[in-house]
Amino acid sequence: MNERLEELRAELQKGRQRLELLDRERQELRDTMLRISGAIQVLEELRGQTVLSVPQTELAPINA
Repeated sequence: MNERLEELRAELQKGRQRLELLDRERQELRDTMLRISGAIQVLEELRGQTVLSVPQTELAPINA
């Protein structure tokens, strides 16, 4: 019975360590996704400014 108790305690400790690792990985992934989201937002805003900065005459269709 004591042997089984030690096995269970060891498994519990492994589980805690694994959970801690997963929590760190989750936070790192969340940070990465936040940076990517920010980069997407900046690029979309820049793309919108580029379209808005083009004079209307350049956007009008050419009549052939």
